[in-house]
Amino acid sequence: MVDPTDPPANALLKDAFGRVSEVVHEVLDGCDERALTYRPDPDANTIAWLVWYLTRVQDDHVADAARSEQAWTEEGWTDRFELPLPVDDIGYGHSSDEVAVVVADAGLLGAYFDDVHRRTLAYLDAIDDVELDRVVDTRWEPPVTVAVRLVSVISDCLQHAGQAAYLKGLVARSAGA
Repeated sequence: MVDPTDPPANALLKDAFGRVSEVVHEVLDGCDERALTYRPDPDANTIAWLVWYLTRVQDDHVADAARSEQAWTEEGWTDRFELPLPVDDIGYGHSSDEVAVVVADAGLLGAYFDDVHRRTLAYLDAIDDVELDRVVDTRWEPPVTVAVRLVSVISDCLQHAGQAAYLKGLVARSAGA
């Protein structure tokens, strides 16, 4: 929730991450195993993979900016998901076979997302303009600041959440709903 006393940048970032949360929860609501693993063709991503991936990206990137451990490892999500993937895998560049192994129910996906979202909001509560201007990646020109990294995460997460919402619609249409 956005606090009206938040500095404008923090309020804007909280609002944007909140919109990601809204879409993720709308997508997961009512999704059964068939919906979560549906693939319109053999190489397409699934809802389960898309939600897991966007959550892993947010967890990885925000934890890096916050200089903290990821929820994935610190809170034991890696053990709860029991995926046959390296513990530090965030899904980037996954093959069709790797997408297929990301199987989880909506409750588990939603709980992991909520944990990461909570941690993201806590980080946003603790930062100021100096932190937003801190450089976190010098491999780019100009170097990437915390603010740019957070906007990038929001953009990536919204794109993948939108893809998951589209897939949910395809699932409903394929079932004649």
